[in-house]
Amino acid sequence: MTARHNNFWRSLVQTPTDSIPIFEVTLPWPPTINTYWRHKVVGRLATVYVSAEGKAYRQAVNDLVLEAAMVQRYLKAAGPLRVEIEAFPPDKRKRDLDNILKSLLDSLTHAGVWEDDSQIEDLRIYKATVAGMVKVRIYEQAA
Repeated sequence: MTARHNNFWRSLVQTPTDSIPIFEVTLPWPPTINTYWRHKVVGRLATVYVSAEGKAYRQAVNDLVLEAAMVQRYLKAAGPLRVEIEAFPPDKRKRDLDNILKSLLDSLTHAGVWEDDSQIEDLRIYKATVAGMVKVRIYEQAA
């Protein structure tokens, strides 16, 4: 697909220009869901837990969200939300964008950006140039 086609399809789902995000934050590239969660089986009991890499990412997200929230005077959103994620992969390898969503959204929930990620009614993710980060923009969703 050419750049012209990509721009055409993206233009169909662009955020209205009069829409201002209630919160914006730039975060490091998240670990994949395969490395974020781990499981341990002891006898018949299976336990699922956040890996060391996942905990480190959660802490980094928590610190960056806290800093951004203080600057932007953001309070935890309670209503329905629209979330836009601009993904800047760390390199040019092929990647499935949906593979970063769960760890990213779980980390944002853990950092207190919203009560629960079930509040998200509209979720959009776009791939951008190589830079190794994600930009998250949160908007209030019209009822």
